[in-house]
Amino acid sequence: MSDDPLNDPFAEGGERWMEGRTALVTGAGQNGRLPGVGYAISRLVAAHGARVAVLDRDADAAKRTVERIAADGGEAIAVVADVTDDRACADAVAEVTGRFGRLDALVNNVAAGDRAGLFDVTPERFDQLVDINLKSAWQVTRHAVPVLPRGSAIVNISSVGVRMRGPGMVYCVAKAGLENLTEGAATTLGPQGIRVNCVQVGAIWGAFASANMSEEMRGPRRESTALKTEGTSWDIAHAALFLLSDRARWISGHTLAVDGGPPHRFPAAPPITSVPS
Repeated sequence: MSDDPLNDPFAEGGERWMEGRTALVTGAGQNGRLPGVGYAISRLVAAHGARVAVLDRDADAAKRTVERIAADGGEAIAVVADVTDDRACADAVAEVTGRFGRLDALVNNVAAGDRAGLFDVTPERFDQLVDINLKSAWQVTRHAVPVLPRGSAIVNISSVGVRMRGPGMVYCVAKAGLENLTEGAATTLGPQGIRVNCVQVGAIWGAFASANMSEEMRGPRRESTALKTEGTSWDIAHAALFLLSDRARWISGHTLAVDGGPPHRFPAAPPITSVPS
């Protein structure tokens, strides 16, 4: 198993699930020493044979992901775009199909947020957070749909924040909307043979978490899961790979929580050491 956090610890030879396909992953640039979700998904689908369009508004970050894929022997291009701009979304899809000739898979991964409460933000910031976390996915998807063939797949990246009971945050509201968009799009696009699913990200430790919280918070986050462990961006990537692949050919409109299991709301039962006869 690799000690480099920027490498997939589960990488192995074998059948490639995305052979001959082209994938577009938004928010897939890489910054820092820990992998982001978009970076991990890009590298994993590339390792499984897909040609990958790495979309990010940061050209240098996109280039870093492309270079990692190329070093593994994969094929990828950097697409620089701000997905909150509808024209830029249209141009990005056109660039991908122009370079690769087709588009078979889309991952809407762009996200941003802060801990400001629902009524602590300005109308401008509210709109900005909704645009980044929800509207961007709708914009990219609507431009991708006309070129996606039967048998293609879309995966949206959400957060367990949608399940949080207490004080509301705009980020969580937008991600809840993304999950609703997933179900609506699955029903709408099903007759065209396009599957749409969602991965709900739990308490992983990756680029996003490390940039927004302290190391001291990692222990309590681990303890909040049933498994009492911490996930990584690679755990999310493997879930996304499954939903993008033909292994999930009869799954659509589903939100898969990758979260270490639900927390115990009652005292934990003693471990089972034997089965009563």
